[in-house]
Amino acid sequence: MPRSFNLSNFSFQGPASVARLVIGVLVALNLAAAYFVMRPPGGSPEQLRAEVTDLTNRLRQRRAVLERTRVLVSKIQAGRQQGDQFLSQYFLPNGKAYSIVYSEILELAKEAQMKSKESTYEMEAIEGSDVLSTMTISQNLEGTYPQLIHFINALDKSSRLLVVESLQATPQSTGVLNVQLKLQTYVRDTGGPQ
Repeated sequence: MPRSFNLSNFSFQGPASVARLVIGVLVALNLAAAYFVMRPPGGSPEQLRAEVTDLTNRLRQRRAVLERTRVLVSKIQAGRQQGDQFLSQYFLPNGKAYSIVYSEILELAKEAQMKSKESTYEMEAIEGSDVLSTMTISQNLEGTYPQLIHFINALDKSSRLLVVESLQATPQSTGVLNVQLKLQTYVRDTGGPQ
């Protein structure tokens, strides 16, 4: 029949049994210490060094990525700012675009001493944008060849973004040219009243 182990029956009878108990505890503690020396909880020194090297390399890579990202963000912000500046400078507000361009054409024609005739315009949305459109202006003028050259030079130096789509000059019997000018400019919807 199996016997149960009971500490109450264990008695310290002399220094030999106490010494055996102390030696047993010391052996158990030495075995535990040997285990922790052979297999430290965080890993061996080589493993820890390799892990530190790996973490340092990853930290350098992430810092480099962060720095590149910061540079890209600053470039994107500068590009966005320049794009907005370009739009506000060269794209005319929707409600005033025709009158701005028409008055500029009339002023340039007057400087070149050309006669302004009928004018029409048409708007066409730019594909892929909700707020940008192309405005095509057809303007008829009348004047001499030197006046036309003066007008075209002045139009070329205009601060507005005006693109000459076509220009037809038909001579009349009186030595005057009948000019049909087609211009394009770009318009942005500012969201305000039109």
